Amino acid sequence: MIQPADLPDTIAVFPLPGALLLPRSRLPLHIFEPRYLQMLEDTLKTRQRLIGMVQPCPLPHGNGEELHSIGCAGRVTQFSETEDGRYLVTLSGVSRFRITREANGFTPYRRCDVSWAGFDRDLGRCEADESLDRPSFLDLLDRFFSARNLSTDWEALKDADDELLINSLAMLLEFDTEEKQALLEAPCLATRRETLVTLIEFALRGGSQEETLQ
Repeated sequence: MIQPADLPDTIAVFPLPGALLLPRSRLPLHIFEPRYLQMLEDTLKTRQRLIGMVQPCPLPHGNGEELHSIGCAGRVTQFSETEDGRYLVTLSGVSRFRITREANGFTPYRRCDVSWAGFDRDLGRCEADESLDRPSFLDLLDRFFSARNLSTDWEALKDADDELLINSLAMLLEFDTEEKQALLEAPCLATRRETLVTLIEFALRGGSQEETLQ
């Protein structure tokens, strides 16, 4: 268990659109670009083994990309190397952070100075969502999955703890970068669930889905 005093002031960041990591959740990654292979090798030499997952914001005219100010750091808890030198990695979410500035240096990957203030809840116990109406939530989810021709283990969803259920859906369902960022920045589990419901309902009302659901 990482304590607040263990959190470093500077971490490597991995800008990956659509890849959402949340505290106490796990994110599998396939790392193959040389700069990120170097990032992983350097990270494994540190005591905390933390990598910051951040949603990028592409700049106009292809002039690089900025980073959203809030990301989530994960600890490398599993990794394996393939025969051709790629890595299969699992990050376990530790805490969100706020980028204060991008750090200068000579690494091929990006590093940022970060603040962990305001995210004390992330290092605590699992959250519960006392206002979750699970039958209604699962009914909405069933309609969304049917509209998208998706399948899932419904028994597992029914039995999952509140946090595992909501955070897993937030991480796995396909939303755009700004929507993923809204899920990340939700201050508590109930707000994240409300945001998730809003996004799902919006998706169900849009485009070609409308006639299917009437």
